[in-house]
Order: sequence, then structure tokens, then C-alpha cells
Amino acid sequence: MTFEQHCMESERLFGDRYEKVHRWLDEFMGTEKYGMRHRRVRHHEAGIMEAIKLFGPDVEKVVRRHIVSDLMEEGWKKGEHPFPKDENHYVKMGLF
Repeated sequence: MTFEQHCMESERLFGDRYEKVHRWLDEFMGTEKYGMRHRRVRHHEAGIMEAIKLFGPDVEKVVRRHIVSDLMEEGWKKGEHPFPKDENHYVKMGLF
């Protein structure tokens, strides 16, 4: 999903665009080191915990939804695949 799509989804589901949260999650997108493989950095349980520390407990559902939306774009299916635990698990799952 694009930044704008994530923001619109958050507004529809949670009543706020949560722009800072979505920018933080995708901070490494397009960088020389990660390119479009940036999702391995924060798109997992460890990333959710980091977001909660930074933005507060209210963002957990927003961050999880952002991650699930992106995972589904990569072929991940809820109930069929585990939710990534951390960066290593994300890569091991072949989602990098």
C-alpha cells in the first residue's frame, strides 16, 4: 500500500490518519540499503513493540493493520502463515 492508502485506511478504521506512525513504519522505503525490501525492518511483532514505546499503546492496532495490509500484498495469508516475530523471522519466511 502507499502512504496515502495506509492513512486513508487508518482514518476509516480508527478515526485518525496516524501519518507519523505510517511514516515511521516506512522510514527505510527506497533507501539505498533496503529499497523496497524495507518492510523487514519494522513490519513484525518487534516493530509493533517499538512503535508502542515511541507512540503509546493506542497505536498497536494501527501498526498491526499497516503490517497486515503490506504482508497480504506479499502473499501472506492470516491463519495460514505466522505473523513475523522480528527481522530475522520475516526474512526466513521469505517476505523480505
